[in-house]
Amino acid sequence: MAAPGQQTPTSTALERDARLVNADGHHVAPGEIAIGVIIGRTSESFDFFVYGIASVLVFPQLMFPFAERLTGVLYSFAIFGLAFLARPIGTVLFMEIDRRHGRGVKLTTALFLLGGSTAAMSFLPGYAQIGSASIVLLAIFRILQGVALGGAWDGLASLLALNAPQGKRGWYAMIPQLGAPIGFAVAAGLFSFFELNLGHEDFLGWGWRYPFFVAFTINVVALFSRLRLVATEEFEEMLEHRELLPMPVGTLLRDYGRNIVVGAFVPLATYACFHLVTIYPLSYVDLYTDRSPGEFLLRQIGGAAIGFLGVLLSGILADTFGRRTTLGTVAVLLAIFSLLTPWMLGAGTHGQTLFTVLGWGLLGVSLGQAAGAVASNFTNQSRYTGSALTSDLAWLVGAGFAPLITLGSYNSFGLWAVAAYLFSGCICTLVALGINKRLTLRDA
Repeated sequence: MAAPGQQTPTSTALERDARLVNADGHHVAPGEIAIGVIIGRTSESFDFFVYGIASVLVFPQLMFPFAERLTGVLYSFAIFGLAFLARPIGTVLFMEIDRRHGRGVKLTTALFLLGGSTAAMSFLPGYAQIGSASIVLLAIFRILQGVALGGAWDGLASLLALNAPQGKRGWYAMIPQLGAPIGFAVAAGLFSFFELNLGHEDFLGWGWRYPFFVAFTINVVALFSRLRLVATEEFEEMLEHRELLPMPVGTLLRDYGRNIVVGAFVPLATYACFHLVTIYPLSYVDLYTDRSPGEFLLRQIGGAAIGFLGVLLSGILADTFGRRTTLGTVAVLLAIFSLLTPWMLGAGTHGQTLFTVLGWGLLGVSLGQAAGAVASNFTNQSRYTGSALTSDLAWLVGAGFAPLITLGSYNSFGLWAVAAYLFSGCICTLVALGINKRLTLRDA
């Protein structure tokens, strides 16, 4: 961090050019900041969901044809988790780039890496062509996705929250989370279209590659949408007041280590539910039912729409009853939902549809306030780096290996193992909320 009175290194020319191209130099309103944040989160979610869906429908057959079908999916889920292991590394690496060269360089590098590594997967040959090298390359690109996502943290969500009117913090905190259901819906829509309209050989031969290639275009759009905002008057003013600057990671861990650990467990129910509602049920339907995966993806798109409404509802609930009360209540409801999971998933088409609708609805309300609860653990000066690292840890513990653990456990213990995983996340959230109340440094 630069000394007081010393100018922080920035990619001024890059940011100024992006602003001139996109905003024509005019003052960017809060509504434009919100749109930029949503576009950014949508692009990140799209990249990750494209891989998640392909890890069920494509990679087990393309990369692991030598393995039994279930084993192939488990192998794919193991690679799926690598990105979450790499994400904290990306945060630390790109925070240093931010400190030395500015947000413009950081965002440009991270988003090109994210889109490029995702698009590169679209060109991968299968095991039948190059053998185990295809698996190694897939794992490398997945790790690069995680590194890039850690670097894509831009602080815009914090900027939005810190500019929220009194009594509207919950509403402003939920806005970035709208990108998750949108990103999933776009990814699921592309895969369902190709899966339902192509023969099996064409889908595995080329159809699955298109969503991966689209990722690069989406990330370029997201890049310029965000670059125009890092040069806004609002952002510059906060930088001058040293409110959203990257903090040295060592200093952050020394001063806020306990806050990071506790904060990572606050949204555990949310993140445990995240992949249990999106990726895991797709694998369950594909492996253990005779339903078409493409048809089920269409149902999940409907669920994502419910999740979108749930995120909006979370803003109203948080501003009315408080963020911790909202998160605690939804954690209890998710615990009840987890106990009903075995019945719903095992009850055929109607039960699985009910699981999708209820799961997405609860996920939306919980997800809408999860990030805000994490950020509230930090002062303005530590919020930028602290929120990023805490979020990385929360995703790693709660979501990174959820599909692998639950699918593997189901094979040995049945659907009650899936219920137990989500239930344990709900208990962790409730305990962490109690501890977090004493650690919070600002009014949540």
